[in-house]
Amino acid sequence: MSLPRAHGAAVLRARFRQSPEDFSVTELDAFDADGQGEHLLLTIEKRGLNTAHVARLVAQWAEVPESAVGHAGLKDRHAVTRQRLSVQLPGRPDPPLDALAFDDPATGESLRVLEARRHSRKLPRGALAGNRFELVLREVDGVRDAIDARVEAIARRGVPNYFGEQRFGREGGNLVRALAMFGGRRVRRDERAMLLSAARSELFNRVLAARVAAGTWDQALEGEVWVLDGSRSVFGPVAADDTIAERLAAFDIHPTAPLWGRGPLRCEGAAQAFEREVLSDEVAMRLRDGLEAAGLRQERRATRLRPGDLEAEWMDVATLRLRFALPPGTYATSVLAELGELAGHQAVDRSSE
Repeated sequence: MSLPRAHGAAVLRARFRQSPEDFSVTELDAFDADGQGEHLLLTIEKRGLNTAHVARLVAQWAEVPESAVGHAGLKDRHAVTRQRLSVQLPGRPDPPLDALAFDDPATGESLRVLEARRHSRKLPRGALAGNRFELVLREVDGVRDAIDARVEAIARRGVPNYFGEQRFGREGGNLVRALAMFGGRRVRRDERAMLLSAARSELFNRVLAARVAAGTWDQALEGEVWVLDGSRSVFGPVAADDTIAERLAAFDIHPTAPLWGRGPLRCEGAAQAFEREVLSDEVAMRLRDGLEAAGLRQERRATRLRPGDLEAEWMDVATLRLRFALPPGTYATSVLAELGELAGHQAVDRSSE
């Protein structure tokens, strides 16, 4: 589905990710290595490689099964990324780091080890504080003053916290496959998790899109449930009194929309009526029923996302560099979509959830 913008019509058209260097992402570590233990924590920089491929390379280098390698988040191939992986080496010395690094000019693929330290535990999925992005838009077509004003508005007000289109597969194919799975088609265990996630994300995006269209994506509805900024701590429903209004304005809390599953919706009143109305069509009902049958439980996700330390720099009259940080589970494409229309490679640009 086409998702509405919160800040108005597009202010630019541009080309995006013309080279890996146009999409640079660095994981923000959630903890420091403790310096001891049987896991080697590697900070690597990769170009032209996705995380799954690097995990296989690390396993081969260390002569261990892939299950011994951990990573906090998935990073796309068409990018320059810095992230951490761990590899379990019980009772073994560190393999030579230079044997893992390589640079292949023919393919554009490269891998460097920036740091290696021992740690007591395997790096689990989601163990990061977020991602810092440096993105370059080329052949920018738009009025510069309007673009600058839109960047300022995004920094001040934030953007709708949509799930990115990559969550749904090529041309939304994951949703078709999810509906087939709910209809009885057998799938692999790893595919099942991906399709459940796509179904949940679709329902969330539908509610959020309706709130954007209604102008309430960053405002309280009667019966609202809230989430604390930077966490998954949810509370409410709580009425929007002066204290709630102050916390909302300060970005200390955010409104929420449902991640569908079993059990009653936590929101009440107008908020609940709104969500049920938006998710009342035949396809939405099939997705709802499938998620409930799969055993997922009702959860909530923030409707609002504000990029941290957002900066825009004009490299020349048609090239714009953006820098910002995002918390885990959010998408750089949600920020870019509020600027305008971009042509280029799709990206797995989120922090791990």
